[in-house]
Amino acid sequence: MPQAKILSRPDQLAAVMQEEAPQAPNEAVAARLTLLLALGVGLTAATLYYAQPILGVLAAELGASERAIGLVPTATVLGYALGILFLAPLGDRFDRRSIILLKAGALTLALLGAAFSPNVQSLIAASLAIGITASMTQDIVPAAATLAPAHDRGRIVGIVMTGLLLGILTSRVLSGLLAERFGWRAVFLAASASIAVIGVALWQGLPKFQPTTTLPYGTLLKSLVELWRKHPALRRASLAQGLLAAGFSAFWSTLAVMLHAAPFHLGSAAAGSFGLAGAAGAVIAPIAGRFADRRGPSFVTRIGTGITVLSFAAMGAATLLTPHSQLWLLAITTVGFDLGVQATLISHQSIVYSLEPAARSRLNAVFVVTMFVAMAIGAALGSLLLAQWGWLGVVGFAASVSLVAFGLRLTVK
Repeated sequence: MPQAKILSRPDQLAAVMQEEAPQAPNEAVAARLTLLLALGVGLTAATLYYAQPILGVLAAELGASERAIGLVPTATVLGYALGILFLAPLGDRFDRRSIILLKAGALTLALLGAAFSPNVQSLIAASLAIGITASMTQDIVPAAATLAPAHDRGRIVGIVMTGLLLGILTSRVLSGLLAERFGWRAVFLAASASIAVIGVALWQGLPKFQPTTTLPYGTLLKSLVELWRKHPALRRASLAQGLLAAGFSAFWSTLAVMLHAAPFHLGSAAAGSFGLAGAAGAVIAPIAGRFADRRGPSFVTRIGTGITVLSFAAMGAATLLTPHSQLWLLAITTVGFDLGVQATLISHQSIVYSLEPAARSRLNAVFVVTMFVAMAIGAALGSLLLAQWGWLGVVGFAASVSLVAFGLRLTVK
């Protein structure tokens, strides 16, 4: 199958059909386009995580219980899954550029709604809307995979995913700092402004995308089930990454509440600073992509899931230490599990994007919906486990599901 190419001008896309030979890209323009996509996906992904480090502050100021405030990240992740399921497949049917721009406008408004929420119920509703419209990240990543040559797809997707991971990283750090200095509403106001700015940049810089199917919307959605049945590799990748995502979400959705309580009594800035540990994921993304291109993505998934299991297991053992020592080991193991989860994610994406290029948006929708439904479940279970069995219950759950993911990847050569 001929390779796709990175475009140097929007009008070149019409020439990129599967039956045509690729043309040499303008490397400078291709690099700028890749960076734009990385920035766009980073700022958009960040909106999914701004609330997590400030849940303790939100609960106190809105008068919400731990269980009620736990619904904020749950609604965000659930909305994200719904947006991917019902909107992301449209990337195969319509111009991805138009879809991305429409979602950018809607996300800007949803973030403003969160900023002016008067109570926890309205914040939960705004969080659901943020999740739905932030699904534009899963229009941008397949766009990068479409524009990249096949031999370099892992590296290009890795660069874009670095942007996504840096967005997640900075969201947690900046959210905690902004909330502590200017109040939690400033977090969502700043986020809204950032999406408005990147929306304009994407409008100016993105090429148009040729649709790859003319299926009606209903048939397009039905084809998701057909793709699931057709590709065993898609099922394995989705289930394994979903299990890792459940543990990942249980950790991050409860960390701020745990640190806010005894014996730590730490504020939102301290909780947000733990996001710095996620820098490991941002660093590993392009490296994992290149390694997947050379050694095969299945090999990388076994390494990534194994590191994740060990990190969560060590995190559970840390509960036996003094609070000061526990914080240090918590930071180290956060680096470990984030590195493992993100390396596995990049490799799974390489597997999924190579299965059927004409259905790339739908394949991505199946993969990411599975992952984020698992994240929503993980966030909900994390809150319940923290309330019932404390922090050890949360990390015990994360270690268990990561171990199952490791077992799934061991069955694939």
